[in-house]
Amino acid sequence: MASLTSTTPERAADLHANLAAIRARVQKHTPPAAPRPPTLVAVSKYKPASDVQACYEADQRDFGENYVQELVDKAALLPADIRWHFIGTLQSNKAKLLASIPNLYAVQTITSVKAATALDKALGPTRTAPLNVFLQVNTSGEDAKSGLPPLTPADAPGAADSALAQLALHVVRACPKLHLQGLMTIGALAASLEAVDKGNEDFERLVSTREVLEGTLRAQGVEGWGEDGRLLISMGMSSDFEAALKAGSDIVRVGTGVFGERHLKGEVPAS
Repeated sequence: MASLTSTTPERAADLHANLAAIRARVQKHTPPAAPRPPTLVAVSKYKPASDVQACYEADQRDFGENYVQELVDKAALLPADIRWHFIGTLQSNKAKLLASIPNLYAVQTITSVKAATALDKALGPTRTAPLNVFLQVNTSGEDAKSGLPPLTPADAPGAADSALAQLALHVVRACPKLHLQGLMTIGALAASLEAVDKGNEDFERLVSTREVLEGTLRAQGVEGWGEDGRLLISMGMSSDFEAALKAGSDIVRVGTGVFGERHLKGEVPAS
């Protein structure tokens, strides 16, 4: 097994400064009436485990990864109390490998019954709590992005038949090792740039989708989803997390803002 190497003091200082700056911006843009403090997920894709360790030493605990093998490799090297969030495309044939990570906290990219079922079946008996999952919604309508169609208030009467509600009901009713924690989206870059002067329409669509889906779940009489009867929302990245927080995001996923520009896959070792 590879061993964890230390980063340089200069690199650690840069990471700590970046984290402090992002945390200050998160605090500044969180609405006073927010029901809970937002979670900052530091996205460490392509970055060495030593960078994650340096952020951990600055009290960062939530980290995100896009690739299953990279997450497995880093998790084996790093502290067991890290909360790992998988934010990449989940292929059913990788569910078993992903589920083998003891401190996997959440999978934020569920888009199909097949993937949810595979993940539920892959979780072993040693796991003491259900795995948090988020359903990914394609709020921008871009073909290049994964996710299920959003819901609007006009969809509410028949929302139980929508692909999103059917997947949510499947997770709650048929996947006992999964916990439906919320919804996730990736906003369009153009919408993020325009959001400086106005609200981000993609983020507003996810908030509206959350409201319709919550109403549908209540109408169906299912329980055990969300946190305190409320689905969490994961939206906002380095370029647009302030707008996401203003729109009501509970979780923001920041990579470049914390770690700097990414290398191409394969250029940086896990250590």
